[in-house]
Amino acid sequence: MTSVFSGKKILITAGPTYEPIDPVRFIGNRSSGKMGYAIAEALASMGAEVILVSGPVHITPTQKNIQLIKVQTAQELCDACCTYFTEEIEIGIYAAAVADYTPKEVSESKIKKNDGELVLTLVKTKDVLKEMGARKHSNQILVGFALETDQEEVHAQQKLVKKNLDFIVLNSLRDTGAGFAVDTNKITILDKYNKITKFELKDKKEVALDIIDYLKNFIHA
Repeated sequence: MTSVFSGKKILITAGPTYEPIDPVRFIGNRSSGKMGYAIAEALASMGAEVILVSGPVHITPTQKNIQLIKVQTAQELCDACCTYFTEEIEIGIYAAAVADYTPKEVSESKIKKNDGELVLTLVKTKDVLKEMGARKHSNQILVGFALETDQEEVHAQQKLVKKNLDFIVLNSLRDTGAGFAVDTNKITILDKYNKITKFELKDKKEVALDIIDYLKNFIHA
């Protein structure tokens, strides 16, 4: 049986970004990339042509129809998305945990420890998802992710509207077993039609299938 995703061109982002301070230190986050990779693997197994833009993770794709683009920084991820999110892409799924700030200056040599404090000036990075939302055509579907710690649905709804998303996958760090560096997740999906769907705690591979099933129904809505 032919999948609804067979032959579809899909761009997915996954993992963290590392923002360098000097040649050995960086600002990062705890994203493992497991959620984004699980979605990429599942969609590729259904026949989709997947471009996976990934920050530094310890995962290797297994499906042959996944084109892996490796990046390190938020700027590199933004550049890759701007390059590959073309009119040919039918679906964009942005699961990467992109740094909101990056050091203003990067030392060319290792910063030596001394008795004083190390003060870093941080500047905002480009809002990748907002940029993709601005570039989105009417025939493209854009999916975002939100990891929140308080007023979760309020913040996710604001992000959904502000970034011109079709739906957003929300998870809360207050839910045991959800978030970074674990094999499970508990999500809520909010879409542009004001529909809210809650899911139970599941393995991330099962969560990926729930998201894909929601996407399939969304396409046919």
